[in-house]
Amino acid sequence: MAGLAGRGVLITGGGSGVGQAAAKLFAQAGAKVAIAGRDEAKLRKTATGIHGVIFNTCDVTDAADVAELIKTVTAQLGRIDVLVNNAGTNIKARRMRELTVENWNRLVRTNLDGAFYCIKEVLPQMLERKDGVIINVNSISGKRPYPLAGAGYAAGKFGLHALAGCLAGEEVESGIRVSSIYPGEIDTPILEERPTPVTPEQRAKILKPEDVAAAILWVAGLPAHVSVPELIIKPTAQTYF
Repeated sequence: MAGLAGRGVLITGGGSGVGQAAAKLFAQAGAKVAIAGRDEAKLRKTATGIHGVIFNTCDVTDAADVAELIKTVTAQLGRIDVLVNNAGTNIKARRMRELTVENWNRLVRTNLDGAFYCIKEVLPQMLERKDGVIINVNSISGKRPYPLAGAGYAAGKFGLHALAGCLAGEEVESGIRVSSIYPGEIDTPILEERPTPVTPEQRAKILKPEDVAAAILWVAGLPAHVSVPELIIKPTAQTYF
């Protein structure tokens, strides 16, 4: 997409799944792409396989680590025009009767706090330019409290929904566009954390990382006068309403 050529893009959770697929599409569109995550081996493999992509390790649950990430990536790319908050996690022991305080904190800190830290650090430079796109990869569990997702995961994603909505309202006149993408089931490594294993037949019916990545790319590449506050994308075979 011509509108993305030369734009600086930071994708968290970029070592696999949706983040990896998005990095590939942004790079093909001519953007300058940086990916971040905790697993250096996955990041390195992704960056090696996509021309021009750079990587930095970062734990998004650590505010100081995120501040250093934004500083480093800004220096590497020149600026961050597009922030894709994609880092997320879930666990197998997700039912309320199983959920520990430690795991609750892990879920909320990764799925909500990490996005807040990234937004907080990147927002000043976007405000200075009066331009920028912040895309939050949420989940339909951030719109509907599906028991399958678990209370901790859903709470974090509902919080991310509120965070994005408030930010969009606050900055409606500043040129900052804030979008939330709510995917249904996706065939990514997070499925390995399902309490019940996902069958090959089910995997064949659900979204692929590239499907969600294409939606991210479309939102990011729209003209500056166009904003997509929310976008729900789901497998045809999955119910929503």
